[in-house]
Amino acid sequence: MAHDSNPSTSSTLLGRLRQEPADQAAWVEFVRRYGPQVYRWCRHWRLQEADAEDVTQAVLVRLSARMRTFTYDPAKRFRAYLMTLARYAWCDFLETSKQPGAGGGGSDVLRLLETVAAGEDLVRRLEEQFDQEVLAEAQARVRQRVEPHTWEAFRLTALEGLSGAEAAARLGLNVATVYKAKSKVQQLLHQEVALLDQP
Repeated sequence: MAHDSNPSTSSTLLGRLRQEPADQAAWVEFVRRYGPQVYRWCRHWRLQEADAEDVTQAVLVRLSARMRTFTYDPAKRFRAYLMTLARYAWCDFLETSKQPGAGGGGSDVLRLLETVAAGEDLVRRLEEQFDQEVLAEAQARVRQRVEPHTWEAFRLTALEGLSGAEAAARLGLNVATVYKAKSKVQQLLHQEVALLDQP
């Protein structure tokens, strides 16, 4: 399965899929943008490669059936909705694999599912993981955009918890420069997260 690092899509694309569910070009674009993200979630949830691809296909089939009546709400994240569908498909897969006569693979996944106390707890964990993935992607993008010493000033103070004075001493900068760098990176991170969080 191809891997795309940019799972974002547009409200225009969602509208095309609702108005013309048979629009093959729109589906190709949708699968290109969202299929890899669903697959990554499945792999993170410890599904084997073939199982992850099967669950991803199941999610895309469910979406194709729902797009006729789907109404995009800009106030909500479409990827959160997509993750919910992926979670249901994942749970369905695990339930099916527990039935008598099902293959013996995926025992690690079954143990993982059994440790989850309740559905709401699972949703919370998935949303946290999604947010962590968005933040990690934002950090990677920002790190490429700023000078190495600017990133290090941010990393030492915001991520490692050093004081401005400690970071300044370690980097050979003055304290004001460290705080300015930290503020700049935080602002860029907010911008990147907002871009990544768009539907």
